[in-house]
Amino acid sequence: MLRGLYTAAAGMISQQRKHDTITNNIANINTPGFKQGNAVSRSFPEMLIAMSVGGQDSPISSPIGRINTGVMAEEELSIYLQGDLQETKNPFDLALISNIQVPGIAFDGAGKYITPDGERIYQPQAFFTVQDTNGENRYSRNGRFTVDSDGQLITPEGYRVLGQDGQPIVLTDNTDPANPVLLSDATIGPQGQFLDVVNGQPLNDANGNPISLLISRVDNPNRLIREGNGVYRLNEEDAAQVVPIVNMNEQVQVEQGYIERSNVDPTQSMIDMTSALRAYETNQKMVQFYDKSMEKAVNEVGRV
Repeated sequence: MLRGLYTAAAGMISQQRKHDTITNNIANINTPGFKQGNAVSRSFPEMLIAMSVGGQDSPISSPIGRINTGVMAEEELSIYLQGDLQETKNPFDLALISNIQVPGIAFDGAGKYITPDGERIYQPQAFFTVQDTNGENRYSRNGRFTVDSDGQLITPEGYRVLGQDGQPIVLTDNTDPANPVLLSDATIGPQGQFLDVVNGQPLNDANGNPISLLISRVDNPNRLIREGNGVYRLNEEDAAQVVPIVNMNEQVQVEQGYIERSNVDPTQSMIDMTSALRAYETNQKMVQFYDKSMEKAVNEVGRV
C-alpha cells in the first residue's frame, strides 16, 4: 500500500515540475530570443520481481516481470528552434537566423537526429557572445542591444557584447586617432560587420581592425545552462562545444532592425498545462484513497 502512496506522490511532484516549466514558458512569451523549455519525465529504476519456492537448500526462482516504482522529472531540455522575427527599426536591435546543417544528417522539426544505433545528435546553434560583470563569456539570442555612455554595445542586463577579437565592442569613429568620436548609429551587415551609416565603409576599432560581432556556434546546445534573462553559460568541461564563426554564410545571418521572438507556442502550452493539472489531480485523488485505506486499516482492522 505504501508503494502505491509513494508512486502517486512521485507523480504529483513530476507534474508540479512540468507545470512550473510551462508557466515559465508562458511568462517569457514576449522575451526576445527566449527558447522554450520542455520537462522530461522518466520512470524510477525498475525492479525485477521473482517468485521463490522450495526449501532453503534448494530454492527455485521463477521470474514474474518488472515493476516501476514511480516517475520523476529528470531534466528540462530547451527547444532551440528558430523564432519568428519582429521588426523594430531600431538600429541596435539584432536578430540571429540560425540554420546550421551537418553533412549527412537530416534534423527533424525539433532539431535532433537519431542514428540507427540510437544515438541522438542535436542541431548546432548560433549565439551572440557577451561578457558578464565578472568578465566571463556568456551566450544569448536576445539581440536587443543599446549603446552606453562609453560607446560600448551592451545587453539589457548590462553585459558587454563581444567582437571577433574577443574584446567588448566600442563604437567610435577613429578617423582622427587623436580625437575619437563616439557613434550613436551604425549599419550592421548580415555577416555581423559594422559599417558607417554615411559612406558604408567598415568601422575600425582603436587598433585599426574592422569591428564585427563575435557569433559563437554551440555544437550541442543542450549542454547550455540557463542563467536567466535569456543568457546561457557552459561548464568548463564543455568549453570545446563552442567554436567562433569566422566566416558566416547563408546558414547564419544577422538581421538589423529586428528581434527574434520567443519560440513558445502559447496554444500548445495551455494544452500541456491543462494536461499536467489533470494528471496532478488524478495522483492527488490516489493519495487521498491510500490515506483513507490506511486510516481504515489502523482504526478498524487493527482493532479486531
